[in-house]
Amino acid sequence: MAAAGRHQGCPEVVEDDAGMTDQGSAAIPAPVFDEEHVPALVGDSVSAGSFEVGGAGIVMGRAGTVIIVEAGDSPARSGVWSAEAVRLIGPAPVPVTERLMGSPRAADEGSLPIHVAVRLGGEALYLGTAKVSRAGTSDGVLTDCELRFEAPLSRQLLNRVRPPLPAVDLPGLEWLSNVNGDRAAALEQFITGWYPGTDTTEPPATSAPWSCLPAGLRQLYRLAKQRPGALGAQNSILAEPDLHTDHLGEMLVFAVENQGGFFWSLLWTLDGPEADPTVWFREFDEEPIAEQEPLSGFLIQFSLFEAVMSAEYWALPRRLTAAQVARLTEALHLVPLRPFWPWVPTRFYVAPGLVVHVGSEDGEGFDVRAGASHRSALAPLAGLSVDWIRFDG
Repeated sequence: MAAAGRHQGCPEVVEDDAGMTDQGSAAIPAPVFDEEHVPALVGDSVSAGSFEVGGAGIVMGRAGTVIIVEAGDSPARSGVWSAEAVRLIGPAPVPVTERLMGSPRAADEGSLPIHVAVRLGGEALYLGTAKVSRAGTSDGVLTDCELRFEAPLSRQLLNRVRPPLPAVDLPGLEWLSNVNGDRAAALEQFITGWYPGTDTTEPPATSAPWSCLPAGLRQLYRLAKQRPGALGAQNSILAEPDLHTDHLGEMLVFAVENQGGFFWSLLWTLDGPEADPTVWFREFDEEPIAEQEPLSGFLIQFSLFEAVMSAEYWALPRRLTAAQVARLTEALHLVPLRPFWPWVPTRFYVAPGLVVHVGSEDGEGFDVRAGASHRSALAPLAGLSVDWIRFDG
């Protein structure tokens, strides 16, 4: 976007006939916003700077910032992400980085209002104001940024500015029938269905530092050569060269929590591995606790948990009651495994392209998170009377 006036290419802003007051912000009439209101929002047009970040036009001045994104739904471009959020996809130029991230030279700029609009053909809709909620940088350059609307968009307005994605071929549930039969097949079917394969050329084989590993771990390492995400996003299965024994030399540590607070291990012996060994959960200086499922079931559970954590699309409600969990999961399939993770016993529910984990420390309040491979996979959760912290559907 080159500048602030219509004669310099700024799109006209029109009243939203779906009702902008649904989100608590009155629409700015078209003539005012286009010809006069952008300079008023950002300050003197002489001092305003214009930039583009991932397809979004940004005008910044001494009084505020205006961001105009394109209508549509592409994770690779800046745009409206949900009723609560808009995302900028960088890299962003230095002035934009400093404005959104804050800088010592402009300490007061973080309090300036940020106005958001969306282009619809040759027109635009004013969506209201937003605040930066999350930002990522690389070498001091803003790479991505999420801004939260101060008043959420109505569903009708959201569907205009971020048209629903059509249904696609979602990862299926063929693996589910093998969970309590052929678990190796179930693990492979889930991972190959959930994670796209890469064209990475497999490196030449080298002598493994751990020659005797259980079949389940060997299978996962084989799958991860073409699908690295299978080793985890938040917590992780250690790459084979990183396997190590615990501080007592008794257990082989193969999976760790992302902040190092706890780990999972197998009993280490020189006699060779069990076919399907017990998995032990442990804080560094606490007694180990056995996971309820042996390695074959644990690896399925670990993969399901990490699929949620690495998903592009989330549904995250506030803490739920047992009755609310029952309503949320009634259209889903329960994965027939005993609870995962001794600290917060967790069960899994699935639908095509969707994984939901439900955990509770006390059996009364439940923490729930859903991850989807595609926005349309969240459809079974839409319309529920749940207080969502985040809903990307």
